[in-house]
Parts: sequence; structure tokens; C-alpha cells
Amino acid sequence: MEVPPSSESLSQNQSQPHNHTPKDLLEHLQFPTFKHEHPPIRNINEIADEKLTPGQKVADVVANRMGSWTFIIVQSLILLVWIILNSVGWFVWKWDIYPFIAMNLLLSCQAAYASPVIMMSQNRQAEKDRLAAQVDYTTDIKGEVEIRYIMEHLDHQDAVTRQIVQHLQAQNELMKAQHKEMLEHLSRLDPELAQQLEGEMPPGDTEVQKHQ
Repeated sequence: MEVPPSSESLSQNQSQPHNHTPKDLLEHLQFPTFKHEHPPIRNINEIADEKLTPGQKVADVVANRMGSWTFIIVQSLILLVWIILNSVGWFVWKWDIYPFIAMNLLLSCQAAYASPVIMMSQNRQAEKDRLAAQVDYTTDIKGEVEIRYIMEHLDHQDAVTRQIVQHLQAQNELMKAQHKEMLEHLSRLDPELAQQLEGEMPPGDTEVQKHQ
């Protein structure tokens, strides 16, 4: 039996390698790897406690006690009792008569020592806030880098998806062309069998072959 020229072209098309082989496609499917080398996020309270000196601890305790309603109420009661005892005539001996010079002197001494102690506590709190801002900045940088990695990974996924779709479309076109040539070759050998196979094909494929 003589082989028609179409069968030779079919054999040539089958022997010719496709541009995108499965091996090459698998090589393109390799996703980039990223090294997530970031400094660990530490607790600000632990860092502040590690650097806390005994003087700073005392300053914090004094500031916490003086900056409360308990201290205000207790001091107000003491001053009220002081004024009453030195104003009414219940006691013969009044140690601080009006204008209460001793009381004013004690309050001035209290303010003179309390202000630096409170400022020490505020300075330590400012240092703690600075460390918190640094940690927040580091966290923001870390999040920005991770988001950039995620976006690059998604872009690579889009590129790989396009390559897969293009590869599938090329394979589909190649299979359609091979199927068409096989039907043409079969129509020369057995027209009835070729018509029967065309009738069993899906409507979409027959319409595509008619247009081709």
C-alpha cells in the first residue's frame, strides 16, 4: 500500500519536538525560595526590666504611690488634722500656729524631692517608649519585606499559570491538527469509518474542523 503525502507530514509533525516539553515546564514551575532571616521580636517589658536599676525601681514605686488617689486622700487628711489641731483651742501646746510655717516647709521639702524622683520615672518611661517605637519600626520593616515576598510569589504564580495555559493551548492545537490529518488520511482509506468518527466527535470539535 502506498503511503499518501499527508501521512509523511503527519509523521514529521509527530517527530518534531514541541517548544515546551513537560520537563521544561516542570523547570519553570519551580517557585522562588526566600530566607526569612529577621531578628526576633522581644517583649519591651522584659527589655526594660533587664536594664532597671535599684534607683529606677525606687523612682517607679514613689511615682506610682504619689500619682494615685490614695496618696492625695491620705495627705489631705493629714493636712486637715494638722490644721485643726493647730487652730482650735483643745490643746494648750500648738506646735505650728497660723500661718502654718512648718507645714509649708514640709510640703516644700516634699515637692523638692518628689519632683526629681517623678522626673526619673518619666525619663525611664520615655526610654521604654523609645524602645517600643524601635520595635514597632522593626516589625513594620519585617511586615513590609514579607508582603513584598508574598507579592513576588503571587506574580511568579501568575507567570507560571500563564505558561501552563499557553502550554495546554499549544498541546490542544497540536492534537487538533494531528486529529484532522488522521481523519483526512483515514478518509482516503475508509471514507465510511471516517464519517462515523466525525459523527461521534463533540459538536465543538466538528465545528472547529469545518472552519479549518
